[in-house]
Amino acid sequence: MFFLDGSAGEVLRGLTASQKWLPAKLFYDAAGSALFEKITELPEYYLTSTEEGIFERSARQMVECAGGASTIVELGAGTAKKSVLILRAALELHREVRFIPVDVSSSAMEIAKKRVSAELPEVEVQPLVLDYTQRSRVLAEIGGRKLVLFIGSSIGNFEPMAASALLGRLRSSLNDGDSLLLGTDMRKPADVLMAAYDDAYGITAQFNRNILTHINREYGGNFDVHRFEHRVRWNERESRIEMHLESLEDQLVKIAALNLSVAFGRGETIHTENSYKFTEAMIEGIAWNAGLSIEQQWSDERGWFTVSLLRVNGNGARHGD
Repeated sequence: MFFLDGSAGEVLRGLTASQKWLPAKLFYDAAGSALFEKITELPEYYLTSTEEGIFERSARQMVECAGGASTIVELGAGTAKKSVLILRAALELHREVRFIPVDVSSSAMEIAKKRVSAELPEVEVQPLVLDYTQRSRVLAEIGGRKLVLFIGSSIGNFEPMAASALLGRLRSSLNDGDSLLLGTDMRKPADVLMAAYDDAYGITAQFNRNILTHINREYGGNFDVHRFEHRVRWNERESRIEMHLESLEDQLVKIAALNLSVAFGRGETIHTENSYKFTEAMIEGIAWNAGLSIEQQWSDERGWFTVSLLRVNGNGARHGD
């Protein structure tokens, strides 16, 4: 086995682990980003509409609590549908507003720029194609008072310790006066959660399988996506939804660029994504461990989703420095 860096190395490590896994960021090629947009419009997928409702009611207050920030940075921005609400509120307070969407998908960034420029032509849009989960000084070097958006419960894709470590790295990119707006999906009945990740139209199943198509294209794999089935599990103990791809038969998959042959047994799965569902204590824990304090929170009437404004606290060294 030889050493590979970046996503290729993660694919190699994941597919040779005892419980096979793949990095969720590989979902978001052009096709995956388009499929995810469709998911956000599904009736079962309550997350987007619920969070949008919170922003529609409270965006102005959020920006004011963030000290009237005029630079809005969105991590994992996708097509920036929800961030328009924050940007519109910022424009009510400032003549000049800058928006920096950050995402690994260049195609999503193009769509984000077109959407914001069309709806809010006064906003200066500066897309940044970057894997924000990796250590970088780029965000810290962005001048002006900034509000960093980490919404859509993207933090739920990370295990708790990894979530705190990531927030710690983001903490180190916050300058005096900056703040972080964190969106978290809250615990709720299992049947509601399961339906959100296994919709009746099969769009989420297509999205899940697309990660294999992406590997075929990028690394010369020969996955037959029709020989894998989308599976969703609710892990009560860990408080998370898990997405898997289950092999429907014994099979051998080859990935040329990785010099790798992977044997799958019938019923064996690839773990493709976690989506943690939070309690208040969980939010407080991952924030505090990252050196951040909750300044204010907003939620919907059912308590299904929470948006928290975080600032740097004084509880010690910065994680990720």
